[in-house]
Amino acid sequence: MQKKVPATFPGRVPATFSGCFDRTRTLHMNQNERSTLSRRDFTKLALAGVPIFLSPFPLAAAAKVNSRINGVQIGAITYSFRSMPAEDIIKAYVEIGLGEMELMSNHAEQLAGAPAGRGGGGGRRGAPLTPEQQAERDGAIKALHDWRMAATDATFNPVRKKIQDAGIDLKILCYNMNVKTTQDDEIEYAFRMAKALGVDAISTSTQVSMAKRLAPFADKHKVRVGFHGHANTSNPDEVATPESFETVMAASKYLGANLDVGHYTEAGYDPIPFLQKHHDRITNLHLKDMKKASHGGGYTPFGQGDAPLKEVLKLVQKNKWDIPVNIEFEYQGDPKVEVPKCLAFVKEALA
Repeated sequence: MQKKVPATFPGRVPATFSGCFDRTRTLHMNQNERSTLSRRDFTKLALAGVPIFLSPFPLAAAAKVNSRINGVQIGAITYSFRSMPAEDIIKAYVEIGLGEMELMSNHAEQLAGAPAGRGGGGGRRGAPLTPEQQAERDGAIKALHDWRMAATDATFNPVRKKIQDAGIDLKILCYNMNVKTTQDDEIEYAFRMAKALGVDAISTSTQVSMAKRLAPFADKHKVRVGFHGHANTSNPDEVATPESFETVMAASKYLGANLDVGHYTEAGYDPIPFLQKHHDRITNLHLKDMKKASHGGGYTPFGQGDAPLKEVLKLVQKNKWDIPVNIEFEYQGDPKVEVPKCLAFVKEALA
């Protein structure tokens, strides 16, 4: 097993700050509840000599959000909240009670102040770009690339601190790659970003053939990479079948699986035997419900598809595997309404 990559900057709440609550009044916040300072609380703390910090979160949000449910670490990938700005995503985690985060790289870059967007598009979807629009897009792509190449640990210091100060454990960086378009300098950047953020692993949607290119980078940085699977079993270069995952894992001891329970089910496979065989090579799970392709495929609310969600959760719980189980919300709806329903389903399954 790989040694955990040490965080470049821990960003924990200082002991002098957390200890002050013992000397005054403990302001409790559990995974489903946020407490805010009343005027009386504020006055008491001020008279006690406790420093008051103003932030987007209540003072009690410095406490860790606990979403380890009966032994299983439950979290979410920020893609579940893709319709929201990154700052609001962090607040949503706290409000819903999600204490573990898989951070999309675009959200990390947004929080770090990267150049926004890749330039303007055509007049209609699919319409060709005008020369001016193409020049704008090319300029935006170059600006983002230059920003990435200049990024250092200090670039992502505020990102990790902001997430940790909200009481959330940042475990995984999701950095998607394409074997045809992702250059080696971008691969190196992904690993540098992961180490700066102090995550345990990288997850990525990519191709089987990318494993040979990623292996030397993973070996060099000693960072685990979980290949995310989908349901395209007709293309041998797509990560979907048990054999495709095993081909990836054979390239390096640091390459493993980000097993998506929904997509694996849609592809026609049972995630239970895969978990039993490869649990030590799984960086994290994506928990979503889907119909099998033979039943029409597609995303569904939890409990309405063919994925064995409860059985997967109980298996992780029974074996005490330290595998983050991350909700990935993809069916239609408002994430701030639907993700809490997904979390309620998980809690009932693990009760």
